[in-house]
Amino acid sequence: MNQFFKILLLLIVFSSCKKEESTDTLVSNTVSVKSASTYTVVVEQNIKYGQGLSHQTLNSTSSSTIDLKLDVYKPANNTKKQPAILLIHGGGFSGGDKSDVNIVNLANYFASRGWVAFSINYRLLGDKGTIPTQWIQYAQNSVSPVEQSQFMAMYPAHRDAKAAMRWVMANAANYNIDPNYITVGGGSAGAFIAVSMGISNPTDFTNEISLNTDPTLSTTNLNQTYTIKTILDFWGSGIAVTALNSIYGYQRFDSSDAPMMITHGTEDATVAYINAINLRDIYTSTGVNYKLYPLINQGHGAWDAIVNGKTLAELSFDFIVQQQKLMVE
Repeated sequence: MNQFFKILLLLIVFSSCKKEESTDTLVSNTVSVKSASTYTVVVEQNIKYGQGLSHQTLNSTSSSTIDLKLDVYKPANNTKKQPAILLIHGGGFSGGDKSDVNIVNLANYFASRGWVAFSINYRLLGDKGTIPTQWIQYAQNSVSPVEQSQFMAMYPAHRDAKAAMRWVMANAANYNIDPNYITVGGGSAGAFIAVSMGISNPTDFTNEISLNTDPTLSTTNLNQTYTIKTILDFWGSGIAVTALNSIYGYQRFDSSDAPMMITHGTEDATVAYINAINLRDIYTSTGVNYKLYPLINQGHGAWDAIVNGKTLAELSFDFIVQQQKLMVE
């Protein structure tokens, strides 16, 4: 009988130790962020994340290879696993740069609170990136002549942004990033891309062109994959996802899409507010979480807007924390 109680006591002690070890492991793996600006932000600029072709004319055999670059904003002296956010500038697919002041402000906001933030460049209309034949044909048949060039420039831009995200995943350990907590966001054209990245499959805007046609694809970490957990859409659109559906017969809007925060001026004359309504309706139909913030009487690019006493950065913080269930300190 005494021997039985000894064995029972040992089992209880052993079980207690295992529970304590399990709890410690759970706590150490929990990703947390700061509610206020806490960390000094360290910036690394002009890091090459891949290469892309630039043609002399549309898909001409005469082409050159250009480097694709990003900037990193990371919290100093943060040794914990960190969430990441990839930010994409606007400019109508014909202009803009990763140094855009509004994107930089967002990157600093999040990095100072514990995220590793990335601001990327991507090929623009003037770079004449490689475009699939089906994408060109769709543009010629279904897009107004005045918008065809801009529409075609969307393809290499999306292709590059996805390459940037694969680079982030390939370098996650170097930056102490937890790949389970990834956000993508952008303004205007950058939001078009961000929406597509969170909704389309990782191989979309990648597999439509072969390595033989575009050998630079081999520089873009093709063995990496990723899952976007939240999208920040500042006056963007789901038009690129709709184009994928129309051109290739994909059905990418579904219940697996990443939750999205939609922020859009009701008087936007550049990207009409109806684009926000369309995304809201799609998300309502698929049952995916979203938050729509109409910026009443605001036009395009209303970065300084205040909603319910909060800035757009603060609204974004709240949305990401809620959707990803991050701990806030």
